[in-house]
Amino acid sequence: MNTIIKEQRNTTIKSDRLRHKGGRPRLKVRREKEMKIRLTPTEEFLIKAKAREAGMRSSSWLRAAAKNAKVTTRLKPEEMQLLRMLSGLANNLNQLTKLAHANGIVSIALKCANLLSEIDIAIKYFNHDGENS
Repeated sequence: MNTIIKEQRNTTIKSDRLRHKGGRPRLKVRREKEMKIRLTPTEEFLIKAKAREAGMRSSSWLRAAAKNAKVTTRLKPEEMQLLRMLSGLANNLNQLTKLAHANGIVSIALKCANLLSEIDIAIKYFNHDGENS
């Protein structure tokens, strides 16, 4: 008789638990992984300030920032060498242009100015190439 009463109590307790879970409903997406990063006090202040401005917690702001971040790849050694050479040519051409203006050679100055503008366009292309990709 005692076992029957105990079984009835157990079933009523179990059925009560199923009906009345209580608490917050389970999240559909659980964040189980954890990352730890080191920040300087300045970096921490900036992140918290930006999160506060957005009305978010700093962890939510970092997640959103990571999703929207655009990472540019570094230049290859060959590209860096080409960029240095191009920059050197631009500097030399700029010096020639100044010399031509000082000596009054207008025709050379115009040619040098055209070449200098082409080199500037090439340098700007290198600088902005990663942003457009």
